[in-house]
Amino acid sequence: MNAKKRLAMIAAVALLALMVTAGAATGQKPGAAPPADRETDPLVLRKLEWFQDLKFGLMMHWGPYSQWGVVESWTLCSEDEPWCRRTIPDYCEYKRRYEALPKTFNPVKFDPERWAEAAARAGMRYVVFTTKHHDGFCMFDTKRTDYKITGADVPFHAHPKADVTRAIFNAFRAKGFGVGAYFSKADWHSPDYWAPEWATPDRNVNYKIARYPERWEKFKAFTFSQIEELMTGYGPVDILWLDGGWVSPANGQDIDMAKIAAMARGRQPGLIIADRTVGGRYENYQTPEQQIPGKPLDGPWETCMTMAGQWSYNPKDVYKPARDIIRMLVEVVAKGGNYLLNIGPSPEGELPAESLARLEEIGAWMEVNGRALYGTRPIPPYGEGKVRYASLRDGTVFAFYVAEAGEEVPPAEVRLASLRPKPGTKVSMLGCAENVHWESAEAGAILRVPASAVAAPPCRHIWVFQFSSQGEPPHS
Repeated sequence: MNAKKRLAMIAAVALLALMVTAGAATGQKPGAAPPADRETDPLVLRKLEWFQDLKFGLMMHWGPYSQWGVVESWTLCSEDEPWCRRTIPDYCEYKRRYEALPKTFNPVKFDPERWAEAAARAGMRYVVFTTKHHDGFCMFDTKRTDYKITGADVPFHAHPKADVTRAIFNAFRAKGFGVGAYFSKADWHSPDYWAPEWATPDRNVNYKIARYPERWEKFKAFTFSQIEELMTGYGPVDILWLDGGWVSPANGQDIDMAKIAAMARGRQPGLIIADRTVGGRYENYQTPEQQIPGKPLDGPWETCMTMAGQWSYNPKDVYKPARDIIRMLVEVVAKGGNYLLNIGPSPEGELPAESLARLEEIGAWMEVNGRALYGTRPIPPYGEGKVRYASLRDGTVFAFYVAEAGEEVPPAEVRLASLRPKPGTKVSMLGCAENVHWESAEAGAILRVPASAVAAPPCRHIWVFQFSSQGEPPHS
């Protein structure tokens, strides 16, 4: 069954259980065949359903660039963009110093088990780690280049956990996390992508592929073999998260994704591939960056967003309040997406104290309300006013009351304009022992919040109401 038909069935169950009176969901019509460029592998489709159940993940951009606090890789690029600004005006000198950063990269406080523990307490369920960013420095023990964390000129290379990708994947798997490998298709260190004979005017390959096809073939082989290493020697991998969308056939830079996908899935059956921004068969889900769509998207999707201002570590960065992060998480989930929240570890190998504090506060909220997120799908309407909705496969519906800034206790009553429970429906407030009394009102309902929950709220920021048929226990 394709994802859209499953979504339609889930919505139908919720509609029967609660008589939701609202407009139809957006997207593909139930029963319509998937487009020809959509994935059809049943193992991948099953993995995509699993992925959509996870809802909340951790992303980490980390590399030698963290020593300078600059935005990852991009200061190497000559484009006239805000994120490409350099403190040294001489580009050649800047590039020389940047590429020497591995010689001083020694994150001796690296403790992936602590990272995994903090993420698990926050309610995260999967991790995506930058095994190689655009600058070409490999945070894994590749055999294809010496420009890597285990290189002989890197002080950290003799550390027991020098292969940080392996250590991170193992630590997060031990906590039950799904594992994703971020990998940049572009490689600005490779002489077969940015050839040293010519200038590098922008992010793209700096020679004419049609004129030097043999060089491009070498780069394709290099890319293939590095992905093969990640898919072969690093245990079970669930997601191959490919960045560098300009490396695509539409841009004249075809790296043969069909061959890469066949190899990768031969070693990791059911592997999800996010060939982001490219579209087609190998972009199994969409990845809007630093934004939340205005309405549910067609098919699986994931908002990737920074906890602070930039993707990589910056000692002066400002972190989003936990309240805002929780609100965005609920907004994404109500629209049917996943929320991939990025933290940039420090050059010493620690998650910044500010990020750990945010994760603790998020975890306190998730401990009360997490079951209203995991495994849910959107229902029409995904939200109205201060309220957002989501539904489980069994028809259980959750309504999230999103508090405004300064609203520290839930209101005595919550009005729902478009959702009316059928007679006998049990309504409860997560974290509260008392049932919620409700009554029909116009097209919707009025929920009477227990006085005990108003006096001592079960959590902060967002309060969640669960709707279950009479006689059924609350979903757990």
